Amino acid sequence: MNRRRFIKNSSVVSITATSLVGAACTTTPKETSPANDSEAFTDDFLLNELTISDLQKKMQSGQYTSAAITQLYLDRIQAIDKKGPNLNAVIEVNPDALTIANAMDKERKAGKVRGPMHGIPILIKDNIDTGDQLMTTAGALALEGHKAAKDAFVVTKLRDAGAVILGKTNLSEWANFRSTRSSSGWSSRGGQTRNPFVLDRSPCGSSSGSGSAVSANLCAVAVGTETDGSVIAPSSFCGVVGIKPTVGLVSRSGIIPISKTQDTAGPMARTVTDAAILLGAMVGVDSADAVTGESTGKGTEDYTTFLNAAGLSGKRIGVEKSFLKGHEGVVGLYKQAIEVLKKQGATVVEVDLLKSLHDVGGAEFTVLQYEFKDGVNRYLSTANAGVKSLADVIAFNRQNEAKAMPFFKQETLESSEAKAGLTSKEYTDALTKTQSSRQYIDKLMADNKLDAICGTSIGFAGCIDLVNGDYDTGFYFCPPAAMAGYPHITIPMGNVHGLPVGFSLIAGAYQEGALLTIGYAYEQASKKRIRPTFVKSLIPS
Repeated sequence: MNRRRFIKNSSVVSITATSLVGAACTTTPKETSPANDSEAFTDDFLLNELTISDLQKKMQSGQYTSAAITQLYLDRIQAIDKKGPNLNAVIEVNPDALTIANAMDKERKAGKVRGPMHGIPILIKDNIDTGDQLMTTAGALALEGHKAAKDAFVVTKLRDAGAVILGKTNLSEWANFRSTRSSSGWSSRGGQTRNPFVLDRSPCGSSSGSGSAVSANLCAVAVGTETDGSVIAPSSFCGVVGIKPTVGLVSRSGIIPISKTQDTAGPMARTVTDAAILLGAMVGVDSADAVTGESTGKGTEDYTTFLNAAGLSGKRIGVEKSFLKGHEGVVGLYKQAIEVLKKQGATVVEVDLLKSLHDVGGAEFTVLQYEFKDGVNRYLSTANAGVKSLADVIAFNRQNEAKAMPFFKQETLESSEAKAGLTSKEYTDALTKTQSSRQYIDKLMADNKLDAICGTSIGFAGCIDLVNGDYDTGFYFCPPAAMAGYPHITIPMGNVHGLPVGFSLIAGAYQEGALLTIGYAYEQASKKRIRPTFVKSLIPS
């Protein structure tokens, strides 16, 4: 979650202002510095940019087995993530990965193929329970050693679909809800994740490792989670496709929470098609997450049926006009994207959604503080971790400050712990205010007869700065859909100075299919995804 924007700003309008001036990237501490020039490598990975369909064809033809593909990705993680550019995107590799892959190969040989995810290696964010040898820690030293008793519901769905769990990805600790000056992609357990396009730039958070890993071809696809921006922003910074589903479409049981009203897991992939395939494998009604009951009859296990290269024809798209001003590089990409919409037969209508939500941003942070305390206490009370409450986590961090809090502290944890229960008037008033975003989006779409609203996902990746923390790069389009619990998709929109920017589309509840239709048509007409080359820095040597 991009929690820094809630703390620094009291409104969505100020959140999306022209980016602040940031200092030039500085060298990170020695233990997290990029690889030396002497460790240069040639990126000739055999599976670079291969899609799920490509991998399935190779397994069907007998060219590769799932075990062989899994081994190639494990080797890739060792070469790229732990050595070479040292992305630090993967916090832990699954010792059972090859066993799972071999089991999927045996099934295939016997004539059983579960579906498009059968034998496909994926990475899972380290705030999602896996009932295996992997830890689930949200990147926090306070939870180190914690192994969940069972899989999160979404992991069970993925295993049932035949996916091979390669391991867990690093993240912004506690999903970026620990401090007012944290560095996105840093956790006390996992260290700092890097952006594969420019290594001293932020991968954004909190699904930093998932975004970086997918972009760098460390896996076929990955799972992230979002409260506000944690799938969309790292996907944008890392030049991949990300989907934040409608809250309720994907179960949250077994996921370390921030917000019961905004949290959701979502797919991250290099193509819209792969994101659609992964989303279909994740959806399902879960009795342990009551909100998923609202999705009955509204989801599908095959979102690829919505993919239509001519899908923009006849559509009406609202264009967030506040993003037509600002950094010329970002604005230029946005205007090019709008022209693609027009050329593909869409009608565009300028709208000002963010202005409508001027006073909502401050209320959102209040909601999250209350829900974080309540949710974390519930999760930890039954977990196998040594800490059993948020208060225990805070105490652990204080007792282990040198290791747990070497760069920034835990004021967000502390301010959340100070909140009362969910019956508090402060909480209920704030919740009413944030959920009014649904009415704003619904009315804007109805009044203008829109199929979707588009915008720039977020600005360019900022510099990694462990001392001062993240700084605002502007053009942030995540809060409206996040607060409403509505779907949001980002697709690569282009690069400037080697830094990617994403193109966002949002719509009403359970309109994932409509967004995939539009997003796929845009992707096929623009083709803006490029493979990262692990540039060390934009500063000339």
